[in-house]
Amino acid sequence: SSQEHKSNFKKSKEACLSYIQDAMLQKQWKRAAEFLTFYVESLEKDFSTEHVGPSEIIWRIGSEILCHHPRASMREFNSFIEQMKTSSVKRYLKVCLEHSFHLLCNGLIHDAYQNLSLAESWRFGEQTAIQDKEMKLIQAYKGLLDYYSWSKQKNILLEHGQDGFEDLSVEQEMHSYFRKAAMNLKEIIKIPGVWDLFVKCYVDLLEFYGDHNEARQVLNEYAYNSKFPANPNAHVYLYQFLKRRGESKKSLISVLKILHDIVPSHELMIDFNTMLQKSKKRKKRRLGLEVIFAALDYAGWKENVKAWSCLSRQMKQIVISEKHLNWIKQEWSSRKDWWPAFHFSHYLAKGNWKENESLSYEKALVAGILLGKDCKYFKYVSHQGCKAKVKRFQILKKFVNKNNPVHLRISG
Repeated sequence: SSQEHKSNFKKSKEACLSYIQDAMLQKQWKRAAEFLTFYVESLEKDFSTEHVGPSEIIWRIGSEILCHHPRASMREFNSFIEQMKTSSVKRYLKVCLEHSFHLLCNGLIHDAYQNLSLAESWRFGEQTAIQDKEMKLIQAYKGLLDYYSWSKQKNILLEHGQDGFEDLSVEQEMHSYFRKAAMNLKEIIKIPGVWDLFVKCYVDLLEFYGDHNEARQVLNEYAYNSKFPANPNAHVYLYQFLKRRGESKKSLISVLKILHDIVPSHELMIDFNTMLQKSKKRKKRRLGLEVIFAALDYAGWKENVKAWSCLSRQMKQIVISEKHLNWIKQEWSSRKDWWPAFHFSHYLAKGNWKENESLSYEKALVAGILLGKDCKYFKYVSHQGCKAKVKRFQILKKFVNKNNPVHLRISG
């Protein structure tokens, strides 16, 4: 029956797609291509009386296969993509954009630009309005390539100096690329979204021509506009800009405080801690201790010498002054059950000593203060350091032994 035939065809189609997926996951591109060919032919045969355009799944799978197939050429890929472009106006701009990405990945920058220019001039009735955001993406990536051309011309100009040219052709061409790039990049970053690359390029253009107020406004909008998704990089770019402009530490700390709240493990937490430690305000120094403790909660920081140095320096100052031991106590209370195994095991002590003497020194100081002179990590490292007759390890051992009662107060 007709119903049975449709049911069997559906099962066959799903099985074929499953085989294609399996082949792709195993990077068996020839096998995947054979199944895809069978899949397309089956669709054509079964619905020969109806018009059936290639679905998006054929475009996606076909593109992936042709990108990796050992015998596929750029000519074949271009031919396939052109067919996909004409298969459905609803997908035209998406296909054009992905086509441009593929061309860029293969170093064909001029071809990618031409492809984007053709897509930009595309019009198809009401579809043009419906695909407005996709059109803005097309224009934005075109602006990105204009920025790339501008950057090349800028480097030529900076390398040779303006006196190296008898005419203004290079400079004029550079300004032309600037105008086109700025116009398109400015439009895309008005739309709420994550536009890191576009924002960075646009700010670079503005800074080069001295429009620092506009650059500041763009970065503030990108970081603080509630319509935009939370994005750590937005605060990183703002911080880097303010630092380049020589802004006050108060402004820099304000930006990094938000970044800390979003990503406490960000690499800029070293800068943040350093600035906080130099502050005369007790509240900021307290925050600095919290920041560096929080960063060291993450595995990626376990062997970061700078981080351990920041922590050991501040903890040593607190112990010597005998002030604010409660700060250490508060941070340690939530960590004392898992930090010893995470950071201060005998196994880690051996590995750290073997690979990085400075790291083992900083960690041993922290371990000695937090866990006392009987801590496995401290005992091993201080013994190895004294055995090697390294003076700073001898001083370290005397310091921890002298202040051994501190760990009891910290542990409560």
